[in-house]
Amino acid sequence: MKDGTELGCRFSLPSSQLGYCGPPGAPEALYRAAVRHEAHGEARGALRGFEALMPYLEAIADRAGLDPFDRRVMEAYWIGNDLLDGWTPEDFSRVLDALVLRGLPRPVADELQDRLPPHPLPHHMFHVGFVGVGQVTGHVETTLENIESCRPSWGTVLSVEEDRAVLLRTSLVHSKGRFALGASRPAHVRTDPGLAPKMDVGSRWAIHWGLAVAPLTREEEGRLARYTSQSLEQANASAARVPLSTPA
Repeated sequence: MKDGTELGCRFSLPSSQLGYCGPPGAPEALYRAAVRHEAHGEARGALRGFEALMPYLEAIADRAGLDPFDRRVMEAYWIGNDLLDGWTPEDFSRVLDALVLRGLPRPVADELQDRLPPHPLPHHMFHVGFVGVGQVTGHVETTLENIESCRPSWGTVLSVEEDRAVLLRTSLVHSKGRFALGASRPAHVRTDPGLAPKMDVGSRWAIHWGLAVAPLTREEEGRLARYTSQSLEQANASAARVPLSTPA
C-alpha cells in the first residue's frame, strides 16, 4: 500500500469505530479512503482530529522534512522504519508538549519528560507502553488488555471464517513493571470485507483493536517486530511505569 493517508486510515479505523479516538464522523471518512480510495482530503481532516496521532506524525515529518501524511511518515509510526532511528529525549519533548495540547495532563507530561529513556521512539508501541493507552483522551482504561489491543501487532492467518479469522499472533506480557513479548498463540480477529476482500491462510496481517487492518509483507512484519521490541526496551529503560489499572 503506497498511500500514507490510506495506511493511516486502516490503522485508525477500529479505535474510531469503538469511540475511543477521533472526531465524530471519522469512521465513515476513514473507511471511504481506506476501502474506496476516495475523499482523501476529508480523511486527512478526520485524522488531524485524532488526539494522540498528529503530534507524532508532525514531529516525525518535521524531523525528516516530509509531509505528515507521507507514506514513510505514517509507516514509521504504525509499523516502523529508519525515520525512528536516532531520536533523543530532546526530540521527543516536542511530542509531549503537543500531547498536552491534545489532552495529556501537564503533570503527567512533566513526569514523563523527566523519565525519558535514552532513545525514545515515536512509534505507537512506545506511546502505549510509555505514555499509556488512554492517558491523552481518558476514554480507555490503562489496562494490560487494552495495551495489548491498542499496540499494532502482527499474525499469520491459520483459518478464515465469514467475518473472523484465527491468526497465530504474538502476545504481550507485563511482569515486575516491565513489558515483553511472550509466546505466539492463536487469536480470534475480526475481519472486514472492504479491508480484507481476500485473506489467504498463511498470509501476514497487522492487527489493531482486534481487527485485521492491513496485509504485511515479510519485510514489513520484520520491521514491525523489530521496532516493537525496541519500543518495549526503551519503555522499560525509563524510570516511568505505566499505571496499569486492574479491570473490575
